[in-house]
Amino acid sequence: MTTTALQPTPGQADPGDGSVTAARLRAIVDELSDRYMERSAVVQPLVAAMLAGQHSLLLGPPGTAKSELARDLTSRITGAQLWEILLSKYSDPKKMFGPIDVAALMKGTYTQVWDGRATTAHIGFIDEIFKCGSGALNELLGLLNERLYHPENGGSPIVCPLISAITASNELPSGEESAAVYDRLLVRIQVDYLEDPSNFAKLVRSAFVPASAAAPTTVPLDDLQAAVQRHVPGIGVPDSVVDALCTLRASLRQAGIIVSDRRWRQSVRLLQACAFLAGRSAINVNDLQVLTHVLWSSPEELPTVKQEVLTMVNPDAREALKLLDGIVALEAELDALKGKSREALDEWAVKEATKKLPAAGRRLEEMIAESRAAGRSTTQIEEVNAKRRAVHGRVLVEVLGMDPSMINI
Repeated sequence: MTTTALQPTPGQADPGDGSVTAARLRAIVDELSDRYMERSAVVQPLVAAMLAGQHSLLLGPPGTAKSELARDLTSRITGAQLWEILLSKYSDPKKMFGPIDVAALMKGTYTQVWDGRATTAHIGFIDEIFKCGSGALNELLGLLNERLYHPENGGSPIVCPLISAITASNELPSGEESAAVYDRLLVRIQVDYLEDPSNFAKLVRSAFVPASAAAPTTVPLDDLQAAVQRHVPGIGVPDSVVDALCTLRASLRQAGIIVSDRRWRQSVRLLQACAFLAGRSAINVNDLQVLTHVLWSSPEELPTVKQEVLTMVNPDAREALKLLDGIVALEAELDALKGKSREALDEWAVKEATKKLPAAGRRLEEMIAESRAAGRSTTQIEEVNAKRRAVHGRVLVEVLGMDPSMINI
């Protein structure tokens, strides 16, 4: 497969090699990345997790479009049974998997109604996943891990057709029971509020400017299942990738970050999914960047994981991450200057921010060009540059009073 020859067209059937499916999924990634600002680094790993038959977690504060994005993505799978639930500590497993059939109970038969529940779902969206009680968590664990549900009246467990679940939470789990579910969520993505003032201006305009009426790209359930079951497992895993994973594991262990053998093994399928999504027949080192969403358990581990993974993908990433430290430090100084005099703000902007941020931008643009010429991934460098633009935009708007709509940096 290649990434350049094929463009999906409406109604086009997959020829059987997964190429049209991969092209459609790439189109979905592009459409969602355009629609949800500052979320391009979120969409691709969500789609890769779905292709790998694994589950994902969107972790962030309320009002960051986690639910909207999840619904938009899951609705693109046509013919699939979708299941969505908002959990709480009072959630009853029967509400999730099937309520009692009252009519049958009146006749003396105890059965549950499965239609429209997790028991029959191909794709799920589970909001506030760590909020439910122990009974619901135990059943949820069986669904996510084994795709099984044990009926209330006993008997053989029911095999559920679940391919993948996207989950969301405002907080990390607390307690052993929720931690067990957390461990089954292979891809973990942090989501935050918009940072770039120009993107915020676009967000405000979107509240009163009609959205594009273009038909969204979709993928038939049968094609997605074929990709998950046949095409993705058939993606090649070169020895160089195996060696890279061994080196990465050793580096993380040396840094005190221990990742379970199960997660490492599941990560291979995720890397295969990334290669399939990119239109390749084998994994290459660029695919390893998705592991920044896999190999951490606590937010404190994330900077180390990013540095180790991204340096392996692209040596320039280490310099980009150092530039990021300086950008974050400037943002902290900006926040600390709140309430200071106009003169103090102007002096800081002229002497510090408006010199250092453009210089960082020039160097990041150079690294992006160099990396592209060498065939290396530029994703992380572009993310650092996006952060640089966001902080520079804040300086121009909050300190120098510029119109956010006029910013082009």
